[in-house]
Amino acid sequence: MSEEKKGIKIPTPWRIKRYYVYALATVVALGLPWIHINGHQFFMLSFDKMKLDLAFVQFDMQELYLMPFLLMLLFLGIFGMTVMGGRVFCGWVCPQTVFRVIYRDLIETKLLHLRKRIGNKQQDPDMSKAENKVKKLLAILIWTMLAIVAGADFMWYFIPPETFFQYIMHPAEHTTMLGFVFGIAAFLVYDIVILKENFCVYVCPYSRVQSVLYDEHTVMALYDEHRGGKIYDDDEHGEHHKLVNKQKELQAVDPSAECTTCEKCVTVCPTHIDIRQGLQLECINCLECVDACTTVMGKLGKPSLVTWSSDYEIVERKGKTKYFRPKIIAYIVLLVGIMLALAYMGTTKEHMLLNINKETRLYSIRHYENNKFAVENSYIFLLQNTEGKAMKYYFDVISPKGMEGKIKIIKPSKPFRVVPDVKKKKIVTLKTTEMLADNTRKDTVIPIKIHAYALDKDGKPSKVISVYRDTIFIFPKEDVLGIKK
Repeated sequence: MSEEKKGIKIPTPWRIKRYYVYALATVVALGLPWIHINGHQFFMLSFDKMKLDLAFVQFDMQELYLMPFLLMLLFLGIFGMTVMGGRVFCGWVCPQTVFRVIYRDLIETKLLHLRKRIGNKQQDPDMSKAENKVKKLLAILIWTMLAIVAGADFMWYFIPPETFFQYIMHPAEHTTMLGFVFGIAAFLVYDIVILKENFCVYVCPYSRVQSVLYDEHTVMALYDEHRGGKIYDDDEHGEHHKLVNKQKELQAVDPSAECTTCEKCVTVCPTHIDIRQGLQLECINCLECVDACTTVMGKLGKPSLVTWSSDYEIVERKGKTKYFRPKIIAYIVLLVGIMLALAYMGTTKEHMLLNINKETRLYSIRHYENNKFAVENSYIFLLQNTEGKAMKYYFDVISPKGMEGKIKIIKPSKPFRVVPDVKKKKIVTLKTTEMLADNTRKDTVIPIKIHAYALDKDGKPSKVISVYRDTIFIFPKEDVLGIKK
């Protein structure tokens, strides 16, 4: 009897859906570095130019206060995914899993036929045959080339692709960059060809963190023991002991048990576990076991015994899984809040950078006839143009109330040009010829504000490329000033 007649329609396997996600992730990872808006990438952390591109907006290294927010987004996002869907990140997004699927399922199985079936991940190829040895070597060579591409792609998030290809034309001058590329490639070859899923089981710390994040509503691959029957039992030490091996043995113990003991869910598992033992540290939620059981039970006109569900629904049978529970809502609120904060700080990006340091000499005094004088203060302005094109800049002095217009700039006397990505050092001198203070005991520190700005195409101060900095003007005490009353 067909599945159609029995009313059981086998859905599109999760494996195929994962392949679509893998393809999308690959296209995004390879394509993003090549997309430029106003000359900026979506993300690039350039240590060479000391710049950060984020969402196609360029930030200077002095604005790296954004990085903690990006890290919080990353970790909270992964933790939220874990609370909701278990190790769904591992099975659906993690590069380790994606690369293993490319090597094992695409290269070894589909392309070279070194492995007979995708559905059997437990049986390694027979390497005693000369033909298989050649295929294995060819598979490693193909993966090595792909690993070099992956290493280069990783570097494109630190060095723009155009610059990267210019650099590789002169390898002797860029050995560090090439060392990173080939180092990453060598690690990926060792990891994917030799270490395999042992990385997930023994190396990756995420599997140890996940158990702390799980709750009874966390969705994961689960075997329905109520329908399928009890295959394993746990002793007082938590060790699993297999109770039955054949379907007849199982039905002798539990006549209503539906598990066929075909063990398709076991042979298909990339981390070599038996999902019927219950939740295990090694499970990466790839859902291969769900696909295997869905196919077998579908042919019998029954729903799968292994499903992507929660303990609350499958094991404890208390009701439907609650997806939007307080914990999940809290993660969503935090993620939205951080994204809004990141977006706000991104819009408040400074379009020019300016540091002001006063010279070690407090002031200089010039005396003229008729008891006139001039007090000068000098500063070192360190200015950087972050706009990506050469522009002209100048300053204004904003004095305290009652002193407006009494402190003026005498050097530089006119706007000056600053090219992008170069820190411009400028000596700035301010002067006053007015009696700003009359103190016989000590010098007077006068707080002032510097308004630095770029000039637009009409030669007027720009309203966008404009910053304010606080500094001081020191006016000498009476005996130093030397004015006769």
